[in-house]
Amino acid sequence: MSLTSALSIAQSALLTTSKQTSIVSRNVADASNSDYARRTAVVTSTAPGARSVEIQRAANDLLFRQNLSALSAWSGQSALYSGMDQLELAVNGVDNASSPSTAIANLQQALQLYATTPSNQNLGASVIDAARDVVRSLNDGTRAIQDFRTQTDGQIATAVDDLNKLLSQFQDANKAVISGTRSGTDVSDALDQRDAILKKIAEYVPVSTFTRGDNDMVITTTDGTTLFETVPRSVTFTPSSGYTAGTPGNTISIDNVPLSAGSGGNTSAVGKLAGLITLRDGVAATMQSQLDETARGLITAFAETSSSQPDAAGLFTWSGAPAIPAAGTLVDGLAGSISVNAAMTPALLRDGGANGAAYVLNTSGSSYANLLIAYGDRLDQP
Repeated sequence: MSLTSALSIAQSALLTTSKQTSIVSRNVADASNSDYARRTAVVTSTAPGARSVEIQRAANDLLFRQNLSALSAWSGQSALYSGMDQLELAVNGVDNASSPSTAIANLQQALQLYATTPSNQNLGASVIDAARDVVRSLNDGTRAIQDFRTQTDGQIATAVDDLNKLLSQFQDANKAVISGTRSGTDVSDALDQRDAILKKIAEYVPVSTFTRGDNDMVITTTDGTTLFETVPRSVTFTPSSGYTAGTPGNTISIDNVPLSAGSGGNTSAVGKLAGLITLRDGVAATMQSQLDETARGLITAFAETSSSQPDAAGLFTWSGAPAIPAAGTLVDGLAGSISVNAAMTPALLRDGGANGAAYVLNTSGSSYANLLIAYGDRLDQP
């Protein structure tokens, strides 16, 4: 063996060892980096000497797809959880201190106390004050829900902007992977960057991917809508300036295809965008309907009755008074418009007649408690 051959072999061995050492050092340095895939230098022997011919990434496509799916599910449920927690606190207060249920319980207690001593007008005034607290709770709850829907709408707009930026960044990373693959250079770092961006995209929408020639990747949503194919597709959304009860929210479109939200009480919302839509149009809208039905139930429970006239709004009234809301019919925004009847006094609450003489039920004196007891019984009904 000539001296030149020996030096060539030694040089090749040193270069290969240096490359392996560099890769091991990089693996150690990025051990805690969740966006880094461990590298392996695949070495082959040649005559003469040895050289590193390929850098391989320890990446499993099946596990990576499952990770993307888990990220989408976690992000959607996390958005729902934090939003529901915020909404519950905004409407009901700390430890339900300002919730309608607490206010109604206080009203029922005041009503029972007044029924025990119906001649005590101060106790009657306490019932009316408790009714005002109920109204305040329902009115404030409605405003809190609509403010929450408006805030969530703004979060959706911000998330859509972020997703469009991520898709643009993915395009740059994908081009780097394609260019490196075609030139035969190591694209491990570019693949790491592309996968890292893809994981961020999966937090917003559930994704499915497939790879074409030259490591070119295509992204679709799990229901088949194209997110990225050579160039990013546009994700669009128009936020609303404000909401009222019953107002539907605008949809999110991906490549002009509406994004579907989750469904069901144990919602199937996957991805942050679907979670936010479910919060805005599902959870918050349902809570508003519950408050509206609570308001309708209160107006009906305290309605004044007459043998010759239709039932009329009594302690609680609304914009459609003196008629009471139709049974079994949801009135959007009723919780925001319910109020205490300005004509109501402790004596009229006890005797009836806030809507005229035809509605007076007590003609026996100040010890009459039957009507007060009847109001309390109605509150106990479904």
